[in-house]
Amino acid sequence: MALESRITQEEIKKEPEKPIDREKTCPLLLRVFTTNNGRHHRPDEFGRGNVPSSELQIYTWMDATLKELTSLVKEVYPEARKKGTHFSFAIVFPDLRGKMYRLKDIGSTVSGRKGADDSMTLQSQRFQIGDYLDIAITPPNRAPPLNTRMRPF
Repeated sequence: MALESRITQEEIKKEPEKPIDREKTCPLLLRVFTTNNGRHHRPDEFGRGNVPSSELQIYTWMDATLKELTSLVKEVYPEARKKGTHFSFAIVFPDLRGKMYRLKDIGSTVSGRKGADDSMTLQSQRFQIGDYLDIAITPPNRAPPLNTRMRPF
């Protein structure tokens, strides 16, 4: 006897994010590390209690979007305000199996343009309090680098 599933796609959708009341919820400290060469920091730069020197500290909420974080970074780095500047975001988190860190690419934005990742939130990408955010900034006159983790074949 064969069984047939009657679950629809709408029932399979994950539960929606709970809206955060920013008036009643305490913000978190987000430690952000930036580069202006278009490449993310190496995971070993975060090991043994060390972190890269290019740190920004931002108080924000888990529902912060990548576009919102882009605008906060642009306030600090005037050269990143140029139209066409590319921002590539990665979460840096500790690897539970060892004493090292891992990077997880989560999306990108472009200054002055709308994009598919603009409304992506930290919460939707499973960011956890204590993780870091690494942002690779690429000036508009240079193309963003290819993802070095991907194989060309």
